[in-house]
Amino acid sequence: MAHAHESNTKRIWIVFGILSLITIVEVLLGIYKPDSLFRTHVLSSSLLNWIFIILTVVKAYYIMWAFMHLEGEKASFRWSIVAPLVFLILYLCFIVLVEGDYIYEVFRTGHLKWIF
Repeated sequence: MAHAHESNTKRIWIVFGILSLITIVEVLLGIYKPDSLFRTHVLSSSLLNWIFIILTVVKAYYIMWAFMHLEGEKASFRWSIVAPLVFLILYLCFIVLVEGDYIYEVFRTGHLKWIF
C-alpha cells in the first residue's frame, strides 16, 4: 500500500512541476514581452497573444488529463470530452480577438471618437 502512495506523490509532484513550468514561461513572456512576438500579427492578434492562448489550453488539457484521470480512459472517450472544449475555447478567443481588433481599427481610423 505504501508503494501506491509513493507513486501518487511522485505523480502529483510531476504534474505540479509541469504546470509550474508552463506558468513560469507565461509569466516571463508577460513581463518581458519580446518585440519579435509582440509586433508580429497572426489572425488579427499578436503572436504573443496566441502563445498565451495555446499555453493556457495546454495547461487546461493537462489538468483534465491528470486530475480528471482521463489518461486511463479510452481515446474516443477522452477526445469526446477534450475536443469540444478545446475547439470552443479557441473559437471564442478567435472571435473576441478578431472583433476586438476590428472595433479598435474602426475607432482609431474612423471619424467616431472614443467614448469609453
